[in-house]
Amino acid sequence: MLSHVELKKGVYFVYEGMPYIILDNSLMYKGRGSSVMQAKFRNLKTGSVLSRAFHTGETFAEADLEKLQVKFIYESKGKYIFSEAENPAKRFELKKEQIGVQVEFLIPNTIVDGLYFNGEILTIALPVKMNLMVKEAPPGIKGDRATGGTKTAILETGAEIQVPLFVETDDIIEINTETGEYVRRIQE
Repeated sequence: MLSHVELKKGVYFVYEGMPYIILDNSLMYKGRGSSVMQAKFRNLKTGSVLSRAFHTGETFAEADLEKLQVKFIYESKGKYIFSEAENPAKRFELKKEQIGVQVEFLIPNTIVDGLYFNGEILTIALPVKMNLMVKEAPPGIKGDRATGGTKTAILETGAEIQVPLFVETDDIIEINTETGEYVRRIQE
């Protein structure tokens, strides 16, 4: 069982019979030592995001999630088609809401973790760091510091992220899929 103070970012828990993941949290202390956990969490089945305050004494069951290697095949009309990595005939689809912001970094034929709950795959988990190619990057102007030495680049997946001025088109960069931020340029 999880207490309200153990509901931190990335923790999976069961709330009202449904599995959720904590997206953001902040602990607030009230008078006389009691605390309240303000949490923002996403339903793994529907993709809906809720915000709620949890109080001292509230406990929650950990979501018993199993991981299975799955392969992303393609996207069509807002639905993302996957198959089991070992058995391409076993296909399933997820909606964009179920996957969340990680959908911006999906490349066909990428192997990711599928998260099972009660015999059903609800969502996926990408590796924390992935290497992606820069499809478009405007030239960096040396004197341009109004943007803090960064520019917007478009990745091969279509995602737009902020990168340093030295990053150019066709560079391979490492990004953090949890935050959507640039990590480093990969030397070839």
